[in-house]
Amino acid sequence: MYWFISDTHLGHANIIKYCNRPFNSLKEMDETIIRNINERVDENDVLFMNGDFCFKKSSEASNAPQNSFDYYRNQIKCKNIIFIKGNHDKNNSTKTIIESIVIEHGGKRIFMTHRPNYAKKEFHYNFCGHVHGKYGKFQKLDGRSYIVDLSVENWDYMPININEIEQAFSIWVKEGMKKVC
Repeated sequence: MYWFISDTHLGHANIIKYCNRPFNSLKEMDETIIRNINERVDENDVLFMNGDFCFKKSSEASNAPQNSFDYYRNQIKCKNIIFIKGNHDKNNSTKTIIESIVIEHGGKRIFMTHRPNYAKKEFHYNFCGHVHGKYGKFQKLDGRSYIVDLSVENWDYMPININEIEQAFSIWVKEGMKKVC
């Protein structure tokens, strides 16, 4: 199965305040997000991490190596993670060269990139992150193209699959494409 997630910001204490995340501590946030990933994504599934995986150095991860990427990556049981570079990933040793990727899944051509301002109208879906739910789960780009915000704030801090995206999208369309989904 294929899974999608963005903006986990593991090890980033201030993201709780910046994005009004429902956690009392960095430790609680990190443990919840990692548990949610491990409960949904099997070892041999594929997880697309659409940017901003972790903070360079975690203040609460005292046993983390010099760079916390390995510390967090090693806690996720999925072997197949495709990292797409986010704006916070340039200094955290994610070491991905992928800034965007095109996939075909669920009968749809999907463009994936971290920032929604790079979305492309020629794709049905543009899977993005970066905005942390600011516009809701979906945003209309034009008559046939939509942005899907994969930020964890939109999806209960867990990865989602294409069927869940399609179901939420159908509800959004039926409700008149209102911001809140």
